[in-house]
Amino acid sequence: MEEKMQDALNSQLNAELYSSYLYLSMAAYFESKDMAGFANWMRVQAQEELAHAMKFYDYIAQRGGKITLTQINTPPTEWESDLAVFEHVYEHEKMVTGLINKLVDLALSLSDHATNNFLQWFVAEQVEEEESASGVLRKLKLMEDAPGGIFMLDSELAKRVYNPPAKSE
Repeated sequence: MEEKMQDALNSQLNAELYSSYLYLSMAAYFESKDMAGFANWMRVQAQEELAHAMKFYDYIAQRGGKITLTQINTPPTEWESDLAVFEHVYEHEKMVTGLINKLVDLALSLSDHATNNFLQWFVAEQVEEEESASGVLRKLKLMEDAPGGIFMLDSELAKRVYNPPAKSE
């Protein structure tokens, strides 16, 4: 694997670790507000992001590359509202989609077809990530004038479970 590709994949590995840390911080925010369902949604999201990071870790190792872990920035710990949290989630996922797209562009420019193939799982995953975040965001916006709906949504989000990706994915 070319060094430029290895460096970019390591950068994404660390971005995924930050994403996990960010969602764990959001879970803590919701825990402090006694919103167990929202906290659960974020904990599941944190687990998913950690699994994504490990996919990058394993791929770099599989290709004989050097794994480089860097400092993880401190995520925010407070938001203005529940809506603001999910606006942050949605914007963050769109940013991650952009990072994945840049990795695909780099792999294609280097004719690194193996890495391009590896990244296609993430391309599809980001569609799901954005849809999941925007779905909750839309529901929160709909209930702005009906605060009682937040308790129903909290119950719905409590049902989310972590499903690790299959090893072959």
